[in-house]
Amino acid sequence: MSKSNDKTLLRIAEALERISPPKSSFGDLINANTFLWKSNPDRLISIHQESNITFDLLVGIEGAKDQVLNNTLHFAKGFVANNVLLWGARGTGKSSLVKSVHKMVAADFRSLKLVEIQRDDLGSLDRLLSVLSNIESDNRYIVFCDDLSFSGEDGEYKTLKILLEGGVVEKPANIVFYSTSNRKHLISREMVENEKSSAISPYESVEEKVSLSDRFGLVVGFYPCGQDQYLEMILLYRNAFNIPIEKDEMFRDAIEWQQTRGARSGRVAWQYIIDLAGRLQVPLKKNH
Repeated sequence: MSKSNDKTLLRIAEALERISPPKSSFGDLINANTFLWKSNPDRLISIHQESNITFDLLVGIEGAKDQVLNNTLHFAKGFVANNVLLWGARGTGKSSLVKSVHKMVAADFRSLKLVEIQRDDLGSLDRLLSVLSNIESDNRYIVFCDDLSFSGEDGEYKTLKILLEGGVVEKPANIVFYSTSNRKHLISREMVENEKSSAISPYESVEEKVSLSDRFGLVVGFYPCGQDQYLEMILLYRNAFNIPIEKDEMFRDAIEWQQTRGARSGRVAWQYIIDLAGRLQVPLKKNH
């Protein structure tokens, strides 16, 4: 057999191995609830580390909390549920909400699993859905992509659009797709302008890309917080983690902290609490 044929067969074998990974690559589907999907080779990595940010510590997004929680509960109970897009300003609690809702619901419904897929692995999304749909279990999966956006000549948005709304490859009934993004329509302004300048029917081409967000049944916006909400977050964190500092002193310190960052958000508030706990040598262990 020629060397070229040997190389061709090797590529075919490697492709088949990626499409049908061994069961040992599926992670601990019984004891773990959270996983990271990686491609080349395809595998599910069990994640056992949990975030300190719980559902009750998310302030100023009560409407979003209710919507995402109800949608997730419907899904965990075996009913139909919407794909979810959380969009808006950075650091406003989008990804923390997804993870905290999953943690809370999964405490009562152990079959609910969260599988995170990174932006760079979206090209393997169809393979991930195939793996999850063929695992012999009663599990239900939230496939989660954090900070999703498209630019340049990205083609993954077409794959995602087909999988979200159905096509030749249809999304299995035991899977929903949750995503966060800084952009409501998931594509950059530069990408829109490029389409308008080069396409024969520019507005139709742009509309095709913008319509991706329409495939999400639940679309929720997040906005920057004001100073009162920012300080409310700080106070809630102090009480939850029993940090020994007077409120007025902490507020002065927290305002100075956010001024050096040039922004107010849940992320900035949490970064301040981490710095404060470190300075006061207090472990971040939540009171129960």
